[in-house]
Amino acid sequence: MIGGFLLFFLLFTSYFMLRPVRETFGIAGGIDNLQWLFTGTFVATLLVVPLYGWVASRTPRRRLLPILYSVSAVVMAGFAISLAFDPQNIWVARAFYIWLSVFNLFVISVAWSLMADLFERDQAHRLFGQMAAGASLGGLAGPILSGILVGPLGASGLLFLSTGILLLTLLCVRYLIGWRDRVGPKADEGREPPAPDRIGGSIWAGLTLILRSPYLLLIAGFVLLLTTASTFLYFEQARIVEATFPDRTRQTQVFASIDAAVQSITIMIQIFFTGRLAKRLGVTALLVAVPVTMMFGFGLLAFAATFPVLVAAMMVRRVGEYALVRPGREMLFAGVDIETKYKAKNAIDTVVYRGGDAVAGWLYTGIVALLSAGAVAIAGAIVAALWGAVGLAIGRRHDCKPESRTAAM
Repeated sequence: MIGGFLLFFLLFTSYFMLRPVRETFGIAGGIDNLQWLFTGTFVATLLVVPLYGWVASRTPRRRLLPILYSVSAVVMAGFAISLAFDPQNIWVARAFYIWLSVFNLFVISVAWSLMADLFERDQAHRLFGQMAAGASLGGLAGPILSGILVGPLGASGLLFLSTGILLLTLLCVRYLIGWRDRVGPKADEGREPPAPDRIGGSIWAGLTLILRSPYLLLIAGFVLLLTTASTFLYFEQARIVEATFPDRTRQTQVFASIDAAVQSITIMIQIFFTGRLAKRLGVTALLVAVPVTMMFGFGLLAFAATFPVLVAAMMVRRVGEYALVRPGREMLFAGVDIETKYKAKNAIDTVVYRGGDAVAGWLYTGIVALLSAGAVAIAGAIVAALWGAVGLAIGRRHDCKPESRTAAM
């Protein structure tokens, strides 16, 4: 568990150092253009997914994460150099926004795939919440470092530091893979046969697996609804922060402060409650609690769309996602086959997630243009209700009939 905790700590520290910078760059490109950035992110995801599938089908699993993380570090260093020479270049800012949005989903999704590969179902229920606390601790350290260092180092300096931290995760990956080879569940000859060294399958195997499985389709629907609710809140946050804090450095510090507050609360919930909730009430409780809460959050926004209310709704949504929903989603993949863990799961975490972002971004724009910002809150409450219903269906299937999950593959 310590190796997994450190992996997620370093990975999320690296990412969350750059998240406030990304949000600032998104505003710099114009709030009215955010939906185009979301669409660009989705298109980039569609281009990267088949490339990832091709690499995954031809690369031993022990080398897949090191290759992915090393390439990501090289690209990150390239952006750092570009920003050092021209920090005001709006096109570099937009390209960075899109790249980081794709990067974070892939590197985090594959890290969770490794965890699902290492641990069996019961172990996942017991340990994933605690390992996710490493992600939250990194998510706390990252924005704190960003808020402190963005002034003296600038965006390019933060990117260089983030690159170094990302490369440190390779040590954790090496340790975890070595542990799996020595004492992991697949190394026990008395149990199931060892998984193939290569994942195999076509470059589109992840999407094909989703379309063939009712279980995976439910998870994909859950993620689509999650991203729709999140995007509605995200656009409102960008609009209000731009109006309140016109200075770029100050915007980065504000976003960093929000991230730090979210992660502080999340850590306490993950350490003391996530694992216990999953053990006592099952995954269903983790998947349903946040959507139900967000129904009331959107309802409150419909009547009082103020900055404090918006920040409170954002914090509830993000704390709930990191502390409850994300660990619950990852538990759904414990016990499925290797190709599903590394390809179908990654397709859901990238193509489905970013596709939902793009659709929700245009949906938000259309609702505001045709109706009003208040109508967005009402629509968000409806989306949250559907999100909770799908979470209930998936959770019950996972908690009550674990054998049907494998059969669905």
